Amino acid sequence: MVLMRRLGGLLAGAALALLAGGAGAHDGVVHQTPADAQAHLKASPNTPGFPTDIGGPFRLIDQFGRKRTEVDPDGHYQLIFFGYASCKAICSVALPSMADAVDLLEKDGIVVTPVLITVDPERDTIRAMRKAAPAIHPRMVGLTGSERALRKAYTAFRMEKKLVMDHPTEGPIYAHGSFVYLMGPDGSFRTVLPPILAPERMADVVEGYVRTVTN
Repeated sequence: MVLMRRLGGLLAGAALALLAGGAGAHDGVVHQTPADAQAHLKASPNTPGFPTDIGGPFRLIDQFGRKRTEVDPDGHYQLIFFGYASCKAICSVALPSMADAVDLLEKDGIVVTPVLITVDPERDTIRAMRKAAPAIHPRMVGLTGSERALRKAYTAFRMEKKLVMDHPTEGPIYAHGSFVYLMGPDGSFRTVLPPILAPERMADVVEGYVRTVTN
């Protein structure tokens, strides 16, 4: 069954890394290890149903310098996550799960495009994304752009980011929305998925949507 979670004011589920000693924070709670962060997320209570007016037009740039909108140019479903390449907290949980789910779906004949929209455009330049995106998944689309263009995407997805600290060696650390969005080929909203969802379960949910439409 599709996991319905409330997005909330800041798109609840923000996670960030306080990289000194590997510490992290989420929902105002400091975690010493990624396992602690996952345990906190699992223990967080469900909240009422989320709004469905999520998503909308955006115009960003991929890692090859090509313009990219909310519509998948190849007609595939999309899994979209907001984060940044150097994130050591929830991004390091959600993005590998997305990548593994995409591989599982492909084995079943379903091609889904994984997309990372940066919350740190100063560091996630086109060149940086060109290196970072394929390290996550060979077909990962890394999107960046101007602050204005990115803000439009953030607003469309009800996602907010906040600079938490400027680490002396790791640079800026952000709190940001942590859900994975399933979007149709035309950029229309389907559902949101928790970032800690197992790849197998994520693939099952996506397949359910795709099969419902195609059958």
